[in-house]
Amino acid sequence: MTEQNSSAATASAVDVDVLVVGAGPVGLTLANMLGMYGVRTRVIEERPTLIDYPRGVGLDDESLRTFQSIGLVEQILPHTTPNQIMRFVDGKGRLLTEIAPSDASFGWPKRNGFVQPLVDAELLAGLDRFEHVEVVWGTAMTSCAESGERVTAELTAESGTSTVTARYVVGCDGGRSATRRQMGVAFEGTTSSTRWLVVDLASDPLGHPNSEVGADPARPYVSVSIAHGIRRFEFMIHDHESDELAEDPAFVARMVAPFVPHPDRLDVIRRRVYTHHSRIASAFRKGRLLLAGDAAHLMPVWQGQGYNSGIRDAANLGWKLAAVVQGHAGDALLDSYDLERRKHARAMIDLSTMVGKVISPTDRKVAAVRDVLVRAAAAVPPVRRYVLGMRFKPMPRYDRGAVVHTWSRSPDSAVGTLFIQPRVDTREHANLLLDDALGPRFAVLCWNNRPREVLGAAAFEAWKALGARFFEARPVTQLHWTGHDDPDVLVLGDRAGALKKWFDGQRDSVLFLRPDHCVAGATIAQLAPELSADLLRTLTLRPGGGHDAAGPVLRLAQPSA
Repeated sequence: MTEQNSSAATASAVDVDVLVVGAGPVGLTLANMLGMYGVRTRVIEERPTLIDYPRGVGLDDESLRTFQSIGLVEQILPHTTPNQIMRFVDGKGRLLTEIAPSDASFGWPKRNGFVQPLVDAELLAGLDRFEHVEVVWGTAMTSCAESGERVTAELTAESGTSTVTARYVVGCDGGRSATRRQMGVAFEGTTSSTRWLVVDLASDPLGHPNSEVGADPARPYVSVSIAHGIRRFEFMIHDHESDELAEDPAFVARMVAPFVPHPDRLDVIRRRVYTHHSRIASAFRKGRLLLAGDAAHLMPVWQGQGYNSGIRDAANLGWKLAAVVQGHAGDALLDSYDLERRKHARAMIDLSTMVGKVISPTDRKVAAVRDVLVRAAAAVPPVRRYVLGMRFKPMPRYDRGAVVHTWSRSPDSAVGTLFIQPRVDTREHANLLLDDALGPRFAVLCWNNRPREVLGAAAFEAWKALGARFFEARPVTQLHWTGHDDPDVLVLGDRAGALKKWFDGQRDSVLFLRPDHCVAGATIAQLAPELSADLLRTLTLRPGGGHDAAGPVLRLAQPSA
């Protein structure tokens, strides 16, 4: 049996290509991505419906870019508050420092408040576009077994037990992940002994548009404006205060009393006591089982990155699963998921843990020293700009994985980083965000050069067989010049000069972009054929392969009406 026929036989022998365990934001985002690529997907969720109360309260630019890539950002934006400022104050309410980044190099604001239940609902509704994606509620995975090229999972619901076979299972089932237990991997790290009370309020009694972190040694707190008139308060619970006391409405009123004139008139959505976890799974992949989101890593809330880190997992994993399932990449491509995501998730955990330690001291002398040091640092202009612009946030940079560094001639190569997303013009459309032109496919982007001639005929056809698209970026003054027109190449006009500025800071002029818009490889024009061959090997890509021979890798499914 040929490899292509073997792939076809495997596909017909399973119920679905991918079983996603958990219908939280990570599972739903991944399912939308797989649905977009035509992958048969089933999502199972132990709960009977979506959680209807706020959990995550901050979206970053990378998450919005991912939602853009799955065609849902316009539905999600009405539930966000962009450019939200976070101010840190001392015990007397005096400003220590603030975070207010103005940069939008990825196309979206870096800090956005949002209402998670409403965003999750949009992610769920997005699955209605795909006939090959289904969501099954009230169903848990109790066990699974891998055999050959498939996984058989046992499911339990009120109606009884059943089994489902899939080529891969992705556990997006939270910190108590059943999938992680089935994998037998450790969940390494710590759980803080400090407890916090979270109180979500409707009819925001303050109405202020931003966020405040109170580094008050008497009782550290957080006050966050979300959206749609919702406010979140969080208060540290002291050791002598019990969980039962913390959940008493009278106690909640006392906590909120310093901030509102009428604490007896609160419209409480929920209140809950929780602790912070700093944990990461010892492996994100074991055979045909994978982990994403809280199942793979947990972090304190202080940088609002738990939700966003999970969306990064989905963005990294989705296109790889699609390529492998459709037979256009080898299974080894999935190994790059752990290689790429682990380092960044660990960095986010460490940052969030560190920030929590800075704001949480209850010893007044320690807090006073901290206040002096923070104010002194904020008085130094470069440090202030560093904090204000949120430049301390670790950005994904892949040293290993589905990237090739060896052909870049830039001393500070962009390989392994997310490419910028400025606005561009095409001959048909003006003022597009770049990703709307690129699409969620492989892309070869040349500055002021012709991709077909730069790559050579063989490499050009290989990438075309993989569904890649080709782009020539030019100064906008040259947009309508037709002297080098190629029916397979889209000309991009550099609307505001952002692309020229980016390339001016690099020696490389030819970029190979992955479907998640990470720079997989970069080089000068003369070395593009060599880089192309190296990338095809490293990413285990198979031009013309796969059980769906009529479609390119990552072909986009047509949503049902």
